Amino acid sequence: MEFRHLRWAIAASQHRSLRQAAETLRIKQSTLSRSLRSLEHTLGSKLFQRTNGGTRPTVEGQDFLEDARRLLGEAEAMTARLRSRSRGVSGRLTVGIQTSLSAGNLRATLLEHRDRYPEVDRRMVDEASDHLIAHLASSAIDVAIVAEPNPKWSDRSLLLWSERVVAALPANHPLAGRDVVHWGELRREPLLTSRRGPGPELLKLLISKLGSSDPCTLLRHDVGLDRLLSLVGVGWGILLALESATGASYPGVSFREVHDANGPTRLSFHAYWRKANGNPSLRPFLDLLRERYPDLSAAVGAS
Repeated sequence: MEFRHLRWAIAASQHRSLRQAAETLRIKQSTLSRSLRSLEHTLGSKLFQRTNGGTRPTVEGQDFLEDARRLLGEAEAMTARLRSRSRGVSGRLTVGIQTSLSAGNLRATLLEHRDRYPEVDRRMVDEASDHLIAHLASSAIDVAIVAEPNPKWSDRSLLLWSERVVAALPANHPLAGRDVVHWGELRREPLLTSRRGPGPELLKLLISKLGSSDPCTLLRHDVGLDRLLSLVGVGWGILLALESATGASYPGVSFREVHDANGPTRLSFHAYWRKANGNPSLRPFLDLLRERYPDLSAAVGAS
């Protein structure tokens, strides 16, 4: 039994005339008649009552045709889903992130991707850069958006945007009264740090700016950004973050840009992925990144 035999039988029941059904199907009437008899022989049941007035389904035929319509509908829906998945407009995309989604380019990119491809199931994984690179290598995620170049990755990459470094300060801290904060002013301040997100990159940046391996009192916590900012709000210390974190409001927290002699300090973001990744949903996401950041997509390292 083939799907076309089912479609022909459904057409015959709709037109109640083999001649009209055959014309609609663009086949010979004799071909349609032989197909219906062959189907009845295969099933061992009479599906149609043939009279001079036309061809009508029997009681058994009505039950069979109802099941056939449901079966064909499910097959067509399955085919449509498969085609949609192969074009990358549905399926699942797992994105590794390091930065906040409260504001900034990553938030805007993900929102636009959702609007363009609403049937894609997006999963976010928030980890430090090295952990995201390990997840990429093991195929646990499809793409990683990370701050600063990662020397451990030698596969595909794309330079994206940059974000300014900010200091999250308790609202009553003396530095909160300044327009900007300079790196030297952070020396000997209690600094909240985390191994999650861009914490390791920001700590390396602090050390390089202050020229010391122990420039501050480091208060280490293995928690996410929202909890660290809550600790800032109750006066537990200062937190280095990226400007994308400033889209949310936290009680008792003020954000100030961190400057050096040349002005604001920025960290660049890159997208990393495996060339061998066969997930169809990845390509449209990468195409969107190149579309949104065309000047950067031609930079060295983009593939």
